[in-house]
Amino acid sequence: MMFRYACLNPVSRVGLDCFGSGYESSSIEEADAVLVRSADMHQLSVPSNVKCVARAGAGVNNIPLMALAEQGIPVFNTPGANANGVKELVFAAMLLAARDVVGGINWAAGQVGNDQVAKDTEKEKKKFAGFELSGKKLGVIGLGAIGRLVANTAIHLGMEVYGYDPYISVDGAWNLSKNVQHSKDVKEIYANCDFITIHVPLMDSTRGMVSAEAFNLTKPTAVLVNLARDVLVDEQAAVQALADGKLGRYVTDFPNPTVLGKPGVIAIPHLGASTEESEDNCAVAAVKQVKDFLENGNLTNCVNFPNCQMGRCTSASRVGIFHENIKSMISQFTAVMTHVNIINMSNVSRNTLAYTLLDLEERPSEETIAAMEAIPGVYRVYVVK
Repeated sequence: MMFRYACLNPVSRVGLDCFGSGYESSSIEEADAVLVRSADMHQLSVPSNVKCVARAGAGVNNIPLMALAEQGIPVFNTPGANANGVKELVFAAMLLAARDVVGGINWAAGQVGNDQVAKDTEKEKKKFAGFELSGKKLGVIGLGAIGRLVANTAIHLGMEVYGYDPYISVDGAWNLSKNVQHSKDVKEIYANCDFITIHVPLMDSTRGMVSAEAFNLTKPTAVLVNLARDVLVDEQAAVQALADGKLGRYVTDFPNPTVLGKPGVIAIPHLGASTEESEDNCAVAAVKQVKDFLENGNLTNCVNFPNCQMGRCTSASRVGIFHENIKSMISQFTAVMTHVNIINMSNVSRNTLAYTLLDLEERPSEETIAAMEAIPGVYRVYVVK
């Protein structure tokens, strides 16, 4: 069987090569899977032939998750695949804020033809002097894949690190340095830290979370680093805080009219995950998740349906059912399957959505599949084989 995939953005060849034989590139009108990076899918009409979407990266605000869920299309992302690239830029951002490296470079660039540049350098360098990271307090808001790497690395740089994340996973806690101090209230981060870096996903509850209230607590010399999403910060309030002397620097990876040219702002052109390694890692992870779904029906790092893994498909047939999380669904499925023996099953749910994966002794008939799809609350039935 030949599967087809479409790329809405350029995707690393290293990742696409992981598809191997049995897969070929096509238009979205013929694709089983869609790979996307930053392309806006909200206005895109996704055809019914598409069975899954994979975001080669972590953020999915460019994808209409619920609309795709109601088509029975799972959406995957690749959290952590670009974490090291973002982590390294966090420290570059802190260094740029702590020491006026950019100002110094610009001054030096203007000295072309100055035979006395070495002498003048000794006079001028004090204008660009700054301070060191070692010994400073760093507050990390969000201890996911990126936040943990930042926190652990900062410990090795001699920083005093405070972490805030009320939703940290068990695995996340195990992978966090014991030297990271736990803040139970984010206000402790704002009030006490010299550097604050934010690494939380964009949701309704986190939009604008770093607000004027936060800047009323920060040290006047504090540096806020935002390489996550611009709208996590009330940037009008941040610019005002800089002007009022309530904040020392704001480093953002998202240039926009609100912050560009404002005193105290260092704007980086969205370079957080822009490394060859990050793009390769994200593409490889996305392709592996697409293959595992198309070939086995498994959902890994799924953002609009619950994750579900039943391993490699070794049964005669496997069927995945995307449906609403309402009562009596399983009994309706089994009632339709009266002529097919179910040898293994997994049913998982998340909020209003659910996914059921069935291993069967034989492939169900087209009539059986049609009957399953006709059950109220079923979005799609995917016959893996």
